[in-house]
Amino acid sequence: MTNPSRPEALVVMAGDVFERQFDAERLARLKRLARVPEPVWADDLDDPALAGRLRDVEVLLTGWGAPRLDARTLDRMPRLRAMLHCAGTIRPQVTDEFWLRGIRASSVAETNAVPVAEFTLAAIIFAGKKAPFIAADPEARRGQGAVLERYGELSNLGRTIGVVGFSRVGRRVVDLVRQLDDVTCLVADPYADPAEVAAAGARLVPLEELLPQVDVLSLHAPELPSTRHMIGAAELAALKDHATVINTARGSLVDTTALERECAAGRLNAVLDVTDPEPLDAGSVLFTLPNVMVTPHLAGSLGTELHRMTDAALDELQRYASGEPLIDEITSEDLRLSA
Repeated sequence: MTNPSRPEALVVMAGDVFERQFDAERLARLKRLARVPEPVWADDLDDPALAGRLRDVEVLLTGWGAPRLDARTLDRMPRLRAMLHCAGTIRPQVTDEFWLRGIRASSVAETNAVPVAEFTLAAIIFAGKKAPFIAADPEARRGQGAVLERYGELSNLGRTIGVVGFSRVGRRVVDLVRQLDDVTCLVADPYADPAEVAAAGARLVPLEELLPQVDVLSLHAPELPSTRHMIGAAELAALKDHATVINTARGSLVDTTALERECAAGRLNAVLDVTDPEPLDAGSVLFTLPNVMVTPHLAGSLGTELHRMTDAALDELQRYASGEPLIDEITSEDLRLSA
């Protein structure tokens, strides 16, 4: 490792996010790695009082609540060389002008994928036993005979799991479900390498081939114009009776109206950590159905998991200051096919 320089840095994110992500230990590490004059963080780069800081800043550590870096904002930061994002997607922050100026970007989306994949594995296992649905059904949760299986057979043995999107999270889910006994994992992703999918322990198939085979459909595709409602009425109809749809990716991947119909009929079950719209309309039938579990975007990093993301961003800052390659660097081309 070369002797690191100490670039001038500024943290840019919402105030409550800063408080959750930068405790005293991490703030001290930031100050060891970079020059961080006051203010250490900002949530409004239009503040005239920041003019001096912005003229000299070389690295931004951004997060949820950070503003969009358009030409006008970038003009105030002539020395900016890198944006290290302490959260997932950088889409809300970057612009064409950002890339044209040759500014580098990095994201800790890989780190944020860890709790999402863990949540998904738990959802898959619970879906196998139909636990969330039985728990929400007063008659079934008393354990009265055949009524227990009104949401499908109760088992995780020999199941087929369908993963849509061999993304950061999707890859981790494929790896985690291998812990289950005698499970087949199918992946649908038009951009995935069949050899990579096979090495991970799954088989790459077209979506239309995957759908009728799976007991659980887990969604991990990015939110793009081409993926909106990729799971619509026809795709849901292709699923076998009592299959469970798990969505921890983006609500727009699923046609909510079509899913409401299938779940209200009792044919499909669902575990939804994201919805479209988000939050759902208060009158949505999905809130009333025992065979649907809706959570308010809990799968991603929360609580102490936020510190793991901050640590990953500070690791990137250390690599940047030392002249080493960034591990999680993102290019404009990468962003074209990612979340």
